Amino acid sequence: MMKKKNICFGMLLSSMIIVGCGEKEKETSTSMETVVDNPFFSEYDTPFGVPPFALISEEHYKPAFLEGMQQQMAEIDAILANEEEPTFENTILPLEYSGDLLKRVSSVFYNLNSAHTNDNIQGLANEIAPLYSAHSDNINLNQKLFERVKFVWENRENADLNNEQLRLLEKKYVAFVRSGANLNETEKQLLREINERTSLLTLQFGQNVLAETNDFKLLITAEEDLEGLPISLRTAAQEEAVAAGHENTWLFTLNNPSVMPFLQYAANRELRKQIWNAYQLRGNNGDEKDNSFIVRELVNLRKEKALLLGYDNHAAFKLEQSMAGSPEEVMTFLNQLWKPALAKAKNERDEIAKMMKQDEVNEAPQPYDWRYYAERIRKAKFDLDEDEVKPYFSLDNVQKGIFDLCDRLFGLQFERRSEIIGYHEEMVAYEVKEKDGSHVGILFMDFHPRPSKRGGAWMTSYRSQSINKNGDFVAPVISIVCNFTKPTASQPALLTFDEVETFFHEFGHALHGLLSNVTYPSLAGTNVYTDFVELPSQIMENWAAEPEFLKTYAMHYETGEVIPDALIEKLIKSGTFGQGFATTEYLAASFLDMFYHTMDLKDEQSVEDFETEKMKEIGLIKEIIPRYRSTYFSHIFAGGYSAGYYSYIWSGVLDTDAFEAFKETSLFDQETALSFRTNILEAGSTYEPMDLYVKFRGRKPVIEPLLRKRGLK
Repeated sequence: MMKKKNICFGMLLSSMIIVGCGEKEKETSTSMETVVDNPFFSEYDTPFGVPPFALISEEHYKPAFLEGMQQQMAEIDAILANEEEPTFENTILPLEYSGDLLKRVSSVFYNLNSAHTNDNIQGLANEIAPLYSAHSDNINLNQKLFERVKFVWENRENADLNNEQLRLLEKKYVAFVRSGANLNETEKQLLREINERTSLLTLQFGQNVLAETNDFKLLITAEEDLEGLPISLRTAAQEEAVAAGHENTWLFTLNNPSVMPFLQYAANRELRKQIWNAYQLRGNNGDEKDNSFIVRELVNLRKEKALLLGYDNHAAFKLEQSMAGSPEEVMTFLNQLWKPALAKAKNERDEIAKMMKQDEVNEAPQPYDWRYYAERIRKAKFDLDEDEVKPYFSLDNVQKGIFDLCDRLFGLQFERRSEIIGYHEEMVAYEVKEKDGSHVGILFMDFHPRPSKRGGAWMTSYRSQSINKNGDFVAPVISIVCNFTKPTASQPALLTFDEVETFFHEFGHALHGLLSNVTYPSLAGTNVYTDFVELPSQIMENWAAEPEFLKTYAMHYETGEVIPDALIEKLIKSGTFGQGFATTEYLAASFLDMFYHTMDLKDEQSVEDFETEKMKEIGLIKEIIPRYRSTYFSHIFAGGYSAGYYSYIWSGVLDTDAFEAFKETSLFDQETALSFRTNILEAGSTYEPMDLYVKFRGRKPVIEPLLRKRGLK
């Protein structure tokens, strides 16, 4: 999966919904008038029970959060007041189903804070963060509640529980222990302070990255400075400039659909340098949006928390709940890939240096040269021009292709539901159905960048699949949020092939949420280990470039012509081109993540110096920087991937090996697809990930398919 993408860390924000409660907050009362007016305080009167976005106002959030905490507190108090011996039925189940209102308001608020935020919402997030942190700690550190959970756990062998019940019990018990339930009162108070401060810092980090991204504007006034840029990119930049109030100019931003093609095509080296420096210095400019101090404090707080809980470091704490199991295993895995990736990247660098000399650029290649010269080399080697490819990948055609693939593999149907209103006019909703017409869930999609949306692409949920406490099936409400190239006045949204793969990727995550078929929401869908969650997403990418399938959806947006065999052949032949760069910059970021969470930052050492030192230690060449530098590494400092960024390539081993099962039969083999659906997509966290994989594949995964796919073997 890991190419030039900023993918999917935001999907884990939904896990913030599933937290506990505890002692009453001081500010928890709500007036009857507020209750009547607030759409969160009643069942949603909307199609399929989706959030009533059109009715929700900013003033509704805080009262709903406070009331949600109070309601969940009453449910927790009822568990504690039960004088009967603790059981799964009187302790674990009511705990699992507690906090319905809090989950509903959290799912809307935190998703909008990522996808359609503003200053007021960000201010609210900062205000709510310490309340939410305290609320979560109140339950996780409640000794009486922990004793009840612990009693059920220790007596599980006599409780006649099925596998899913045992998994839920284990998850609840382990969550208490890992949240500090065994600490003394002094240690618990320290942990509360760490958690509160951490929650605020992660919010601020993300807000700073968004602000820095939005602040930069490259306004070009001379047409000769556009040399090399495709017409489509020029048109989009011109429309962007007009929208910003500038006539006869071209505006480029740090949003990926703007900055990345500019670096790829712009002949003007000085302008490439200018936009590149703005991109790679985000959060590192010594102003009020500088993230350097946040990184330092977050890393130290995470280390302090890990030590408090009995772990050597944050990575050891996080990786206890992973397929990898330990920092040592992750580092061994990364080092196994580093040597061949770096060797391939050095060969690519030498080719770039050779072409630069031919251009009479008598300087060593710089990071802002790489994409430009790599594109020219690719075109020379394979006669492949990305602008020649894009007309075959209109957003509508790619979407139809994905829908068709889901039908052929899993029998799913997608019906546009225009009566379902989202949080933004660009948001569209589909009802997902089985072949027989039965309801599966609702899928929202939000495709294009805007100042209110953070960068990248992710899947999230507004409601997880489950069986509720009344025994009724609860269908999921899932969302995909992306930052794809926008349409222009003269043409629809035409995607790069990288964006095509991103769409397939996020749709795989969506299927994981939509097809979940478990009882308990904590075990549903994407609530699995971080280094397993990318398997459903990344396996979907494999179909995107398969010639047999390409011809079913890649059609010219104007003529309807199916993508020619000659162009497909060029795509395939160039498939491993640039993988030295892509894999090396990704692995460098993965190493950086592990270094931050296994080592100490020296008092006199700046974040920038730490990053430079560690990249030098692993031998990263100066022409490449980590995919995410420290001060905008949102995956690990504002998302759920701390000590887990390696997960994408760990899952890459799984997805390439899993796709071999289809290649060994057929691309659309029904038996293989059914096994993948049953054992991976539907199963959630009801079994250990490796057990699920072996159920599907019949054996453990091997690394060779990944090495072949990336041209590293």
